[in-house]
Amino acid sequence: EILGIIGPNGAGKSTLLSVLGGSIAPSTGKIFLEGEDVTRKSAAWRARHGIATSYQIPRPFVDMTVLENVLVASSFAGASFGHQAQDLAVTSLERTGLTAFSNDPASSLRLLDRKRLEVARALAANPRILLLDEIAGGLTEAEVPVLVELVRSVAASGVTIIWIEHVVHALTAVASRLLCLTYGKILAQGDPREVLNSAEVRSVYLGMAPDDDSGLSVAATTTKRTRTQAKNA
Repeated sequence: EILGIIGPNGAGKSTLLSVLGGSIAPSTGKIFLEGEDVTRKSAAWRARHGIATSYQIPRPFVDMTVLENVLVASSFAGASFGHQAQDLAVTSLERTGLTAFSNDPASSLRLLDRKRLEVARALAANPRILLLDEIAGGLTEAEVPVLVELVRSVAASGVTIIWIEHVVHALTAVASRLLCLTYGKILAQGDPREVLNSAEVRSVYLGMAPDDDSGLSVAATTTKRTRTQAKNA
């Protein structure tokens, strides 16, 4: 499954992922991973037990090669630095289309490939759940579909994905469910198109009046805004 999460700035989206990933402890409530209470488990424990995260701003080890970056990440899956780690790393590079760059320094990669490297590093930890925090940010309109197809292929392999994104048309292309947050609360959830076109979401997320009869859907309006931002970047 791919769960998409949207919401205005300050809605609590990234905080939610940080709580799920273990870098922030919740003040209330509990977090369960396949029936097990992991609320007080560390981020390192969660990484070893199936929760991985890819962030908006890639932070590879720039002095290492692409393959070495992924080898380091594979250690979180409990793989020793040997054949097992090598196999995990090679497979992760194949899944993300980075095999040809294996021996290149990570610093030489363009932004799209650095983002794919972030996903490869996450996959090397052999996750059951992959948390994506605005990974389409900064990409051109031509690059976004490449990332969307990567996310689609990862989900098809059996990995559950929770994806926070402002590039809404990327989410609607792959998400089976969509959730809109505002001030830490769920405003709407369900079918992506229904959520995007609900009066509450139109009002809170895009500042459109609930009775706006412009005929523009939230998805279309957000896509237009994203294209304008990319053009002006």
